[in-house]
Amino acid sequence: MRALPAITGHDEFDALVVRTDYQDDQAWQHVVAALMEPSGDRQYEAHVHFIDDPAWAGATVDEVLTVVCTDDNLTIVFLADRTTMQAESHALLAVTTMTREECVDDEDYEQLTEFGREFRTLPAGIHDVHANLSIGNLGFEEYAAWAHDDPERIYRSF
Repeated sequence: MRALPAITGHDEFDALVVRTDYQDDQAWQHVVAALMEPSGDRQYEAHVHFIDDPAWAGATVDEVLTVVCTDDNLTIVFLADRTTMQAESHALLAVTTMTREECVDDEDYEQLTEFGREFRTLPAGIHDVHANLSIGNLGFEEYAAWAHDDPERIYRSF
């Protein structure tokens, strides 16, 4: 596994988005614009920390998790991968940072990952997901279940 740069300047209140595909800058600009749209009924300002460094090109989920696992406040990371850039919806890959060791027991981890440790979400969805996971209002497994129930396997926001 290759060494990736440390993530600096990330605030615990910002959703962390890591760009891992560098083949289409125009698609990336669309993703960034969609992520910066105010969210919710009250049009809350978007708080997103972008990692846009070609050193991350082609990084796998496991490589990204190896770098972000040192941040105790981070429960989820969003990847702008090749699928994100190619899809019309620009759905990002949402990945839990929780490991089996951090869960109370194996049963707790199995519940957390019942639908896998990742799911896709529309750019507008990252704000719900990040905010609710940060305050413990909803769990990763609930969002993964909603994505699992969608015909395209995408969480589409409230």
